[in-house]
Amino acid sequence: MRARPFIDTNVLIYFFFGDDTRRTRAEELLLDGALISVQVLNEFASVARSKLHLSWERFRQLREQIMLVVSEPLPLTLETHLRAVETASRYGFKIYDGLILAAALEAGSPVLYTEDMQHGQVIEGMRIENPFLGLTAP
Repeated sequence: MRARPFIDTNVLIYFFFGDDTRRTRAEELLLDGALISVQVLNEFASVARSKLHLSWERFRQLREQIMLVVSEPLPLTLETHLRAVETASRYGFKIYDGLILAAALEAGSPVLYTEDMQHGQVIEGMRIENPFLGLTAP
C-alpha cells in the first residue's frame, strides 16, 4: 500500500473557493487519495462559518462533498494529542498545527500539503510542501 499525502485545511478551502489555478491544484491533491483528519474538518468548519459566513447547512453540504473524495478522516485520539503537544513544543508550532502534523505523522504520510507552514521543512521524515507555491491566478 502506498503512503498517502496529507492535506491541511487550506487545500479544502481552495477546492471550493479558490481561483481556477488553486482550485485545480487542490482537486488534483484530493483525487490523488490525500488524507485528512477530524482536525482538518474542525478547522474547515471554523473558516466556513467565521470567514466565509456560510450557514451550517451549506457547511454540511460541503462536508458531504469532501467525504465523497477522501477516505474516512483520521480520528483525534489521546495519542494524537500527546504527539501534537510534543511536536508543537519541539518545533514551535501552535497546537492546531501540531494536531495536523501529529495526524499526518501517525498516518505515515511522506508529505503534508499546506501553505501555513515552512515549505521544505522536514519533521520526523515528513516533508512540508506548499502545493500552491508559484501558482498565479489566471
